[in-house]
Amino acid sequence: MLSASSAMHVTSQLLRGLPRTKILASTLLPCQQHQSHLAHRPASRRWQSHQHLRSYQTAAVLRSYILTPPQVNSILKANEYSFKVPEFDGKNVSAIMGFESNQLPANAPIEDRRSAATCLQTRGMLLGVFDGHAGCACAQALSERLFYYIAVSLLPHDTLCELEAAVESGRALSPILQWHKHPNDYFSKEAQMLYFSSLRTYWQELIDLTSPGEIPDTREALLNAFKRLDNDISLEAQVGDPNAFLHYWVLRVAFSGATACVAHIDGSDLFIANAGDARAVLGVQEEDGSFSAHTLSNDHSAQNEEEVSRIRGEHPPSERKTVIRQDRLLGLLMPFRAFGDVKFKWSIELQKRVLESGPDQLHENEHTKFIPPNYHTPPYLTAEPEITYHKLRPQDRFMVIGSDGLWETLHRQEVVRVVGEYLTGVHQRQPLKVGGYRVTLGQMQGLLEERKARVSSAFEDYNVATHLMRHAVGNNEFGTVDHERLSKMLSLPEELARMYRDDITIIISQFNPHVIGAQRQEGQS
Repeated sequence: MLSASSAMHVTSQLLRGLPRTKILASTLLPCQQHQSHLAHRPASRRWQSHQHLRSYQTAAVLRSYILTPPQVNSILKANEYSFKVPEFDGKNVSAIMGFESNQLPANAPIEDRRSAATCLQTRGMLLGVFDGHAGCACAQALSERLFYYIAVSLLPHDTLCELEAAVESGRALSPILQWHKHPNDYFSKEAQMLYFSSLRTYWQELIDLTSPGEIPDTREALLNAFKRLDNDISLEAQVGDPNAFLHYWVLRVAFSGATACVAHIDGSDLFIANAGDARAVLGVQEEDGSFSAHTLSNDHSAQNEEEVSRIRGEHPPSERKTVIRQDRLLGLLMPFRAFGDVKFKWSIELQKRVLESGPDQLHENEHTKFIPPNYHTPPYLTAEPEITYHKLRPQDRFMVIGSDGLWETLHRQEVVRVVGEYLTGVHQRQPLKVGGYRVTLGQMQGLLEERKARVSSAFEDYNVATHLMRHAVGNNEFGTVDHERLSKMLSLPEELARMYRDDITIIISQFNPHVIGAQRQEGQS
């Protein structure tokens, strides 16, 4: 039997490949430097492409890592959460039946965050996925703050005045949001006063800019909330804080980054605000009972030609060849929109001034000293979201919001199929495909038996996000969950897991077709 170190070496040899990193490892923050040389993106299907490299010895090593089904379930279900919306929420009959979410880390600590809340002063529910890079600080801040900025942006003038009057007189504030959080979704208590101060300044400005009786526009509210929070993150880092911990924290938030995909659902009105490469997809049930995918957001990356044109158009022709290199912003950053990431927004002079006055920990970090190449006309990055609107229909049965770790492992149509079959209990019997692989009759019989068994095992998971995650990590080349593969993927050591896949965060909301149908009829009458 091989030693643990030998096993690690053989396993790493098996998974060797060209990595994809969201931001180059040399730019990571101190809390991530211990893993910087391993901060890789997943390489889709690399496992299958290396099957032929396995020797008997390698197979023996990997067998030693196989987890039992209960151990696999324990890992997959550790962060699952579900919330059922009351049929009548006190204001209106809800179009949302509920939502379920889950997270699976690849980074240590996980850089993804999620949030869900009900708006109490207005109507509607907020759901969001935040995918961090260069550390988890920015994503953590977004998970705590962005929904408050959105909720305040949606408040009418009179309610804003009532909030300010309550603070002035020292009275208790009426809650703005009802949070729906897993115990692991924490708040950073030390920063709450700072966060509240910035939020209050924002609503004071909104009071000056709005008029009594004016009804906020949801699209404008989402747009303003994203931009204002990113501006506050930048400003807080520039001003600093007398408290040494807070000073260091606001700089960590600003110098790390995060993408955000947020849904605001009010009745049959669905708005998506997206900045980056997380994604929202609608599951639509067709007349024959099958499900089709309707994409609600666009990825802001090099694969989006409009984004490439936008960025090149914002900088001089002399930078045309350097502003996007190797499908990355300035050759470094994969998402073309993100919060934080002030190294892609501030002038070089401002970066140096802020860092010179910052705590000593920053001076020990190569990330803070590093200036992106060909950095001539900042800002190169924005947190301004792209906002899409969709009027929900009875056939719109559910929505999946996921970080890019999900979409890199499963195509959106496959995501919708897996979720739709789980929710309805009806499996679409597609012709069995083997993708060009040579299979023996014995293997074919095994695949058919597995398909037959799927009906009875469909409800192994009581959380649809967990069920989808099981497919995302354990799918084999035949499109079914392979327990051995799932076990191996989940048992990879921390320093290897990030080489092969990314953090995965999923939120799945279910819609009530009867309520949506009734609301549409009311709107047309």
